[in-house]
Amino acid sequence: MGVQSAWRQLVDLVGRRRVAPAPRVMSALRELQSRVPASVRAASARALEFADPPAPLVRLFALDGGQAAAPMLRSARLEADAWIQLLPELTPAGRAILRNRRDLSAAVVRALESFGSVDFVLPDNSLPMEAATVSALDQPAREGVAGASDLEPGTFEIAEVVARIDAFWRHREAEPAAPIPAQRVEAFRFETDAKGIIRWVDGVNRGAVIGISLDPGAATGGLRVDGVASGAFRHRTAFSHARLKIEGESDAAGDWLISGVPVFDQSSGRFNGYRGTARRPRMDERAEQPQPVAANASADSLRQLVHELRTPTNAIAGFAEMIETQMLGPVSSVYRERAHTIRTQARELLGAIDDLDLAARIDSAALALVPGRVGLRPMLESIADDLAPLAELRGAMIALPIDDASVVGDRRAVERLLSRLLATLVSASAKGERIGVYVTREHEDRVAISMDRPRALADYPGDSVLGIDDERDDATLLGTGFALRLARNLARELGGSLAIGSDRLTLRLPLSVNSPVSQAHLN
Repeated sequence: MGVQSAWRQLVDLVGRRRVAPAPRVMSALRELQSRVPASVRAASARALEFADPPAPLVRLFALDGGQAAAPMLRSARLEADAWIQLLPELTPAGRAILRNRRDLSAAVVRALESFGSVDFVLPDNSLPMEAATVSALDQPAREGVAGASDLEPGTFEIAEVVARIDAFWRHREAEPAAPIPAQRVEAFRFETDAKGIIRWVDGVNRGAVIGISLDPGAATGGLRVDGVASGAFRHRTAFSHARLKIEGESDAAGDWLISGVPVFDQSSGRFNGYRGTARRPRMDERAEQPQPVAANASADSLRQLVHELRTPTNAIAGFAEMIETQMLGPVSSVYRERAHTIRTQARELLGAIDDLDLAARIDSAALALVPGRVGLRPMLESIADDLAPLAELRGAMIALPIDDASVVGDRRAVERLLSRLLATLVSASAKGERIGVYVTREHEDRVAISMDRPRALADYPGDSVLGIDDERDDATLLGTGFALRLARNLARELGGSLAIGSDRLTLRLPLSVNSPVSQAHLN
């Protein structure tokens, strides 16, 4: 299992360009490759279908075999020179996969066509393999059948066919090849998953459309749909005539108008995604992307900055973990300790980056929430376990409530809200302090989660605690004030509130009530 974990992690780091495909890294992957089952290697290839892996990793999978090579050959994006250099090393089955792609350049298509006589020729079993191969390759190209008597019976037809095909390709390659324009497609159908990512397409080139997201918070490579579709996705409602822009030179390139309806599971009511259609705009319609409004410019810029920060931070954490676990070779204990420290601090930095991303999503109304029933006691126990090292470092303790209750809200958002509040209070606590957590039901539709304020925050009455970001003694990375403002805004998104009292912070969220079931009577 350790070898498989190392394989998956290293493939993911290289495939997502967080680690450069240096010779030493690729050598380590080749060494692990023979020790990892084919099913695991194939799963790793499928996981990178839309990650744009670098050429050395594409080559590693392409030469692996059919099960692991197929996902990579179906979706990899390489320069024309890199494809042409790789083609001779592929099996006929691998080149057959590439022949079914419609997004390769004309130069790569011509290079694939030059392998026709090799990929489709049938061997002559009347001679030993070496003799048949030499006869086929040494036979000169000619239009007639002179010299047939010099060959053994059964070899002549194969050699002549090979020679004529080779002569045909040499004659064709001498002529300038005209570019083959992609046939224009006027409509296609699509389906998305529950995250809004298109996973199925019919009627157009799959490679150009698969992976496009309707969710502005999860889109990679730039959002290609307008606010009509993304707004409908947040509310799980139908949309029509949303604008879609597809780049490239495939038959799907250009402007589209898309419409879709949400799909829900009939038994559970769970959202499963969208089914929709796309069509080209008419002459009297406009489908170009609108310019972003000025009100969202700052939030969009912040989210772009967050993306730029997250990528190198993940790479730093990945490198540190590779050093700490000695993945690429023996490392002294001193450097392993340093790598552990780097990885720990990178994890804290990633938490701060996630907070910035969350704040930007709330500010730009791009936070997608999926309501559900969330139990508080198990979640608080898990959060307390995660914060135990911090509490031990500060000399404080967390006292969890005895009572339990359930709230209505997005599970990940509720967990983020509670963990950020508790982490902020523990970070501000002193040795011997106790951070008590209390859960009580208020009225018929509210749950109150109260948390004790540490003494360090006693000098900031009421909402003044929201403005202590630049205090010297503030132990949190982005500041206590930022964390509390973020928690207050997230509570509002969840339909609740955060009140700051003199002794406690009180978070109120919608109560989830189980409907009573009456006893059945048989008459």
